Amino acid sequence: MKRILFLALCVSTQIFAQDVMTPEKLWSLGRVGALGITEDENDFYYQVSTPNIDENSFDKSYFKYSFQDGAISEVDEEEIQSFTEHESPDGQWKIVEKRVKVLDVKGTDLYPKLNETDAYVYDNLQHRHWDTWSDGKFNHLQLVSNATGVAVDIMKGERHHSPTMPFGGSEDYTWSSDSKSIVYVCKKKFGRAYMNSTNTDLYQYDLESRRTRNLTSDNPGYDTHPTFNQKGDLAYLSMARDGYESDKNDIKVLRDGMTTNLTQGWDGTVNEIIWSQDGSNIYFTAPIKGTVQLFVVDVPMGKKLPVVKQITEGVWDLGGIVGWKGKKLLIGRTDMNHAREYYLVDAKKGDMEKITHVNDDFYETLNLSNVEARDIETVDGKKMHTWIIYPPNFDPQKKYPTLLYTQGGPQSALSQFYSFRWNFQIMAANGYIVVAPNRRGMPGHGVEWNEQISKDWGGLNMQDYLSAIDSMAKEPFVDENRLGCVGASYGGYSAFFLAGIHENRFKSFIAHDGVFDLHSMYGTTEELFFPNWDIGGPYWEIDNKAAQKSYSSYDPKNYVTSWNTPILIIQGGKDYRVPIGQGLEAFTAAQQLGVKSRFLYFPTENHWVLSPQNGLVWQNEFFRWLKETL
Repeated sequence: MKRILFLALCVSTQIFAQDVMTPEKLWSLGRVGALGITEDENDFYYQVSTPNIDENSFDKSYFKYSFQDGAISEVDEEEIQSFTEHESPDGQWKIVEKRVKVLDVKGTDLYPKLNETDAYVYDNLQHRHWDTWSDGKFNHLQLVSNATGVAVDIMKGERHHSPTMPFGGSEDYTWSSDSKSIVYVCKKKFGRAYMNSTNTDLYQYDLESRRTRNLTSDNPGYDTHPTFNQKGDLAYLSMARDGYESDKNDIKVLRDGMTTNLTQGWDGTVNEIIWSQDGSNIYFTAPIKGTVQLFVVDVPMGKKLPVVKQITEGVWDLGGIVGWKGKKLLIGRTDMNHAREYYLVDAKKGDMEKITHVNDDFYETLNLSNVEARDIETVDGKKMHTWIIYPPNFDPQKKYPTLLYTQGGPQSALSQFYSFRWNFQIMAANGYIVVAPNRRGMPGHGVEWNEQISKDWGGLNMQDYLSAIDSMAKEPFVDENRLGCVGASYGGYSAFFLAGIHENRFKSFIAHDGVFDLHSMYGTTEELFFPNWDIGGPYWEIDNKAAQKSYSSYDPKNYVTSWNTPILIIQGGKDYRVPIGQGLEAFTAAQQLGVKSRFLYFPTENHWVLSPQNGLVWQNEFFRWLKETL
């Protein structure tokens, strides 16, 4: 078994560091977010959001970093206003996002005299999304003249969203370099078609003719992140298959009416992109081997093959590209011991210079975790990259309770992210070793490994999890009688599923917003393209072999009679991706079977836990449960 110990991350013997992470400390950290670099490249503006526990909200402060002398000064909201105004390059127009009423679905719309009704009436499946019921309003883009203030709704009357729902933002639209048009992302489908498709396209609106044309009508999957270089070439990200939200994300360039896929032959998937300053290359971030790194690909002329080159290498995640400062890129960086700060990265050498230091003083007071990468052999002889996170001041002569972490997605990268909920640093600080396998389904280990999990939810990847925990249980410092399993979303599904097949390996389970019943999940979730692709389709398609295998062999509820291990079930009331019935069904089953169980319910939270006080409850209940059961 191959081991690599990353000492750069794991200085747990710091001279002055005395403390370890606690829930209260975790929820006191400042959360750093980029606003932008000024046009003259002299200054970088950013905001810091700090949890206010008493008010159950976040306090926001705004700062300016000077590239000239490194000085940091606090500024007011008025000074950062320009970064929220998406002006055309010629300064004549700006893009404004607006919610526009298009449909009557509320009872008060249909029956104005009944002004106390809270009814909704729907004739289609586009009734709710993520954590919000449709109110008949849609995200539209408007062009506002800086000279006259006149606004033009370029999507007038459309039952479509741009920015896209539920997470789209300013990355969904961009000005052309000549200011004559904008290109925006939109899924121009409605109702049942909308919920069953991932087909977003890029639409170009011409300011002079006021006409819109579809630039990517030949591609049935996601097209996102449009961006122009100064020459007028359009780069964007593109997935090929409709209905597959985790398809390989490629970089395409539209030049002189011809589209080129720059990463078609590269065995990876792209997160985000930015043009080089001369428009000859595109820089991008992508997951690789449990991290997220910076890459570059050239934009060749003619038939020359594009070349992809990795720029950075280290135990971190890079993400949230801000822009250029000379020949360096400003970008965010995290690792399992540190929340996001921003760095300047040399675009050729990959050297980094840290420029924000919001939480430096705080981390200097902590003993940090050792983070180790291991290659663990799977049941079919493959090597699985696995992160092992050790408690601060780890003593190999002792035995430690150990947690198997099951990642969500199911195709989300298990990399060096820093979560304020699934925070490995705080788990380790409470005395637990954490085992986090990059099981099948994870990006960053080749497209084949990434894709294998679809329609095989309870198959090889579950064996990957068991291989990981069985391998670690052999270590003399792991207490094999105190093993736990924790996860959310697909990770919650994994906890439910493993609870029925683990053969007494684990002493405790925690499942947050996990899928328990594939049948009822299909009938209540909102983005139906997801179970169509990953599960195989609806349960009533009797001749659909892939779907029927999922519903018969990979449905956690089918194994519930084997549950015999304490389980904490956590559920958000506004989670419409994995609705509340999933958690309730699992809790009812555990209680009726006499299995020690607890139900932690957050009525106002969605698939995540976002408010400070709920976050503290989540962390404290998480560790209270483990203390009781492990």
